[in-house]
Amino acid sequence: MIDDFIFTNNPSPILIYERDSLKFLNVNEAAISKYGYSKSQFQQMQITDIYPAEDIPNFLENLANNQNNLTFTNQYRHYGNKGKFIDVEIVTYSIEYNSKNAYLVYINDITKCKEIERNILAGEAIFQAVAEVIPAPLMISRLSDGLILNANKEFLKAFRCASDDVVNCPVVDIYHDIAESQTLVAALEQQGSLHNYEILLKRADGTSFWAIASLQYLTFNGDAAILALLSDITKRKNTETQLKEQNEFLQSIFEQIPLMIALINPAGELQWVNQEWERIIGWQMQDFQTRDLLSELYPNHEARQYVINFIQSAERTWGDFRTKMRDGQIVDTSWTKINLANGQILGIGQDITQRKQTEQTLTTQLKREQLMRTVVQRIHQSLNLQDILNAIVQEVRHLLQVERVVVYQFAPDMSGKVVAESVESGWTKSIGVQIEDTCFQTGAGVEYYQGRKRAIANIYEAGLTDCHIQLLEQFEVKANLVVPILLEVGGENTSSRLWGLLVAHQCSSTRQWEENQLDLLDQLSITIAIAIQQSSIFQQAQTELAERQKAEMQLRSALAEKEILLQEVHHRVKNNLQIVSSLLQLQSQTLKEPEVIRVFRESQNRIDSISLIHKNLYTAPNIGQLDVVEYIESLATSILISYQLVPKTISLKTNIAAVSLNVDQAIACGLIINELISNSLKHAFPNTQQGTITITLQSVDEYIEMSVQDNGIGIPNDLDWNNTNSLGLSLVYDLVTEQLEGSITLERHHGTAFTIQFPQLILQ
Repeated sequence: MIDDFIFTNNPSPILIYERDSLKFLNVNEAAISKYGYSKSQFQQMQITDIYPAEDIPNFLENLANNQNNLTFTNQYRHYGNKGKFIDVEIVTYSIEYNSKNAYLVYINDITKCKEIERNILAGEAIFQAVAEVIPAPLMISRLSDGLILNANKEFLKAFRCASDDVVNCPVVDIYHDIAESQTLVAALEQQGSLHNYEILLKRADGTSFWAIASLQYLTFNGDAAILALLSDITKRKNTETQLKEQNEFLQSIFEQIPLMIALINPAGELQWVNQEWERIIGWQMQDFQTRDLLSELYPNHEARQYVINFIQSAERTWGDFRTKMRDGQIVDTSWTKINLANGQILGIGQDITQRKQTEQTLTTQLKREQLMRTVVQRIHQSLNLQDILNAIVQEVRHLLQVERVVVYQFAPDMSGKVVAESVESGWTKSIGVQIEDTCFQTGAGVEYYQGRKRAIANIYEAGLTDCHIQLLEQFEVKANLVVPILLEVGGENTSSRLWGLLVAHQCSSTRQWEENQLDLLDQLSITIAIAIQQSSIFQQAQTELAERQKAEMQLRSALAEKEILLQEVHHRVKNNLQIVSSLLQLQSQTLKEPEVIRVFRESQNRIDSISLIHKNLYTAPNIGQLDVVEYIESLATSILISYQLVPKTISLKTNIAAVSLNVDQAIACGLIINELISNSLKHAFPNTQQGTITITLQSVDEYIEMSVQDNGIGIPNDLDWNNTNSLGLSLVYDLVTEQLEGSITLERHHGTAFTIQFPQLILQ
């Protein structure tokens, strides 16, 4: 009774079926309720009727295998009424029931567990399918013990291993550094998930590779686990390493190259600079985290805008800039730029201060040379000292960029005045102003006598006397350059005299002078001294010239008087000789004897030859200068006329060179020509014979050669003309040998030719 009660009221389904026929012998209420069959329906069925057809062979095999066992357990799927499946776990007991061998089956409904298991398996299948198609290494590790539970093919490929080598292996084995795995897990615990965490991993063969890991928590097969999705970034890391090494290499070059290099973005913000930039500019890279780069380096708005325009320009050229260093000093720099593909700008620059100073020095030197050329040219163009001084002060003021330049001249008592000035508009003029300066009169400025030059940056710090400072304050002077103007005096033992000062005034502010500026004034002071001395010499020369011109005028006046007197003398001599000639002619007209008349005519011709000379002398443009050509031709013609020859009987030829003869030589030559022509006319052409008389006069070396020849019958060979009683020939011989100090030769071929040679004398 008790067993029946337990069987009937047991909450778990219980089935009893016969071992041989497999027919149900009895079922309890729980079985009827679970399967949906009535008790009578069960009694009409076999145990195999509640199994799916595909499971029956397996069921029967299990029965056969366990027929000797009193108890065995299996899990199956049963059909319920209306085809409903029930997942069951059965425990089978061998019993004897109503004298029959039977099995009592205790049934535990595991449908819900199976559904959960199937769902899990389905989820795992889906996960496995998804994991296999994900093109990235994927791994699941259990949180509690760190064992790897699952890994996809990409994971196995990445780590170069098989599934058996990974699954259930410690996850720490894949880390290159175990400590890194601990850091990773700690970060995951803190953040709940990790994304793009870079980590170095280790393959099965011991090699390493870089990966980006994304981690999150999940439940896998009921266990808390960590899902890790990896991405191999070894190539990227190698590229980054190469880029880093390349950048470090470039930076090492940039650090060693003697050029400034700066990297800025399009907004003008500093990204990187090399050591040379920091050394020259004086700023550090970190200084511009809170400062504006361009405002600090180029505080002037116009200069800064010029830099901005240069940066934004598409041209790749060099530009020169005045850059402010950290200590406030200004350095000359030259920059070029390279526009990079990412929009950044790489600037390359160099310190050109020394070059600029050299250029400035050369420019200053050129300006100095130009100034010196201008001054020298002005001295050459004008010896007027005032013009020279005005030009110098004007040029010096523009060159030195000062407000005033003056030339100060001392008087003998050491008082002085400004004699030349160039002053900028708006500043007090000193020229023409009465200057009360007693400093030099009381002995100050002795050093200037010794040629000392001074460059005063601040008149109040130069140790000047009070009277000197007061004088400079009168003309608003803050700083000045002073060089003495010294003149050399004396003969053999020369000394210097302080003539004055060349001074440049800076009135707007104090000023640090450059040495070359003082040297420039020193050189100009020498030029001024030369100009002063030349001007003095010029003035003396002008005075002497005026005196000479006055004396020349007096001499010219006296000479004019003398010329008039000489003309009058020659005129009177000529007139007197004409009177004598006329008297001889009148006297000859009273004579009867031909010989006496001839003598009178010859004497008259001699007097006329002398008279003709005096006539030419007083009628000549230059008194005392005799026209020899005109004189001889006129003389010869007058002689021919005096003999009253038959026309065209005797012809005259002359070849007279314009030689210089003094009065004595001219008179002697005239008398000789008169005697020789007269002799030819009387003896060479008898019976009105036609003929030619030729006269020549020319210079031969240092002598004058004169010849008179005719083509008449000639002088007899037996006639010794040197010892003749002829007055005419005797006169010719005496005139040649004594008056002219020359020689005479006679040629008797084809007529008669007398050739006379005498020294050529300077006209007195």
